Amino acid sequence: MKNVVTKSSPELVGPSSKPPPPPPGGISLSSFDKALAFAAFTSFHVFTNAIADPAMTMKWALSQALVYYYPIAGRAAVGAAGDGQLRISCTGEGVGFVAATASCALEDLKLFDPPFAALLKELAMEYPAEGCGEADPLLLMQVTEFACGWFVVGVTWNHVVADGVGIAQFLQAVGDLARGLPRPSVFPVSCGDDSLPELPPLVAAIEKTMLRLENKQFAYLDITISSTLIERVKAEYAAAAAAGDVDSGEPCSVFEAVTAVLWRSRTRAVISDDLDTPAPLVFAANVRKHVGAMDGYYGNCVTSQVAVPTSGEVANGDLKHVVTLIRRAKEKIPLQFKNAGDDGNGGGMNGKRMEQRHLLGVLFGYSAFYVASWRNIGIDAPDFGGGKAARVMCHVEPTAVPSCVACLPRDGGDAGGASVLSLCVRDEHVDAFLAELATLG
Repeated sequence: MKNVVTKSSPELVGPSSKPPPPPPGGISLSSFDKALAFAAFTSFHVFTNAIADPAMTMKWALSQALVYYYPIAGRAAVGAAGDGQLRISCTGEGVGFVAATASCALEDLKLFDPPFAALLKELAMEYPAEGCGEADPLLLMQVTEFACGWFVVGVTWNHVVADGVGIAQFLQAVGDLARGLPRPSVFPVSCGDDSLPELPPLVAAIEKTMLRLENKQFAYLDITISSTLIERVKAEYAAAAAAGDVDSGEPCSVFEAVTAVLWRSRTRAVISDDLDTPAPLVFAANVRKHVGAMDGYYGNCVTSQVAVPTSGEVANGDLKHVVTLIRRAKEKIPLQFKNAGDDGNGGGMNGKRMEQRHLLGVLFGYSAFYVASWRNIGIDAPDFGGGKAARVMCHVEPTAVPSCVACLPRDGGDAGGASVLSLCVRDEHVDAFLAELATLG
């Protein structure tokens, strides 16, 4: 791959014109932002319709978008206002940018064939090996044009400035401007929205603990949950709801169906003889609608929700029951913010503290399973002039806990099934995990 891709020297791209005056002392950060500060993430947007000079088009539109999203051109800094707090300092220094070309067609590269992790890394800028710090740009972009005219946009960002929804909104603004719109179609509301509540204590404790753990070795798997299976799970749940056998209400969602399939299959693959061992599920949720975030808000607004049934309940339950476990956990998400003494998992302040200590004792073992979904977050919406991305991928770094990113967008949408990148089982459990998935069709 290194002999295929030729990269320009990295440069900084700043706002094309002077942005509005920033708040004195920098932009305050919410507790949601601070919990994810200096954690880096990378998305890859694969475009199969050529546009004229994609790198220069993107560079120009990026500089235009930074006029509106000027905090992204700044730096994260501690003590900018003299109080020792982490803030975004609106320095206008710019974001990192690299233009690259590949000497082959994208299809010839077989980018998505295993082992694809090393290939993807060549299509994005990276922060230093020690991680992103205060002196580093908050966002890095590489645009790689292939000989066939197709191109890949690799975006790496410091999570302190935006979550997945926020980055999707920013890239949509870049696309709007690249296509000649006079301004972004969504007006941004910057990080520092002090109307947000505090991050729930349990979620803050999970994030803090994650930062202290060492990464472990899990197998890197690219999985597709077929649309046929997803529809079957949804239909079975609907029939059970009509018969009164499971909770009624909203139909089973794609996320719930996919997560149920993955969770049960994984639990069956790794289960021990003790069926009473907890099998925690931890999933990320966008809570903008629950906390009153303003339209256009692009800072972090993600919480984690937990379900902790036994391994036996997950492994031996049918998929309708596993979906019910997920739905009941989802229903508790608003309680994290409506009752600060509950966290959506326990009851009252004392109950919450006892529940938190218990949960933290089981959430970081091999029986736990962490899921993030990229469905319906808009990450596939940006159009830089040739249409939307044919596929959106991410580079999943080594992780301290068994995890996966589910429902990655691609051509065909749900008709093509749900794409999942997984780091959730050790090598010795790969065959059993894949066999469990295969039995479901």
